[in-house]
Amino acid sequence: MMWGVVNAVNVLQTVGFLSRIRSGTMTLNHRLGYVMIALAAPALVALVAFVESRAGVVLSLGPVVYVLFVALMLAVDYVAPLEFRSPPRYGILVPYLVLFFAAILLMGLPMFTLNRSYWLVTVATSVLLLMSMVVALRKGVG
Repeated sequence: MMWGVVNAVNVLQTVGFLSRIRSGTMTLNHRLGYVMIALAAPALVALVAFVESRAGVVLSLGPVVYVLFVALMLAVDYVAPLEFRSPPRYGILVPYLVLFFAAILLMGLPMFTLNRSYWLVTVATSVLLLMSMVVALRKGVG
């Protein structure tokens, strides 16, 4: 389940960054954010399963950090929207990015030992995400 969440997040955000380049707006990215919010539900289900099975901290950290990211995203992008990307408001931007990338890393990393093929897919979608982010930043819409 976590593999599905982390790869869905990577693909959704890749599409979001690419849409910013094409349209120059955050409109599609904002809509895709609702799907990322919904992905907190399977992340919570996975977390409960990890805790009940005593899977350990390594597996449990990913969904915890993702849910924390979604809570922050809800607060600053949806409930009480704040512009923190441009101009950068580092007090919001840094925790936002740290939680986002930590969630991806912590949800994807366990796949290295659990299923190398799944891990390689996660590496590929993560690289696509990073590439789309770099291109969006270079175009001034990151």
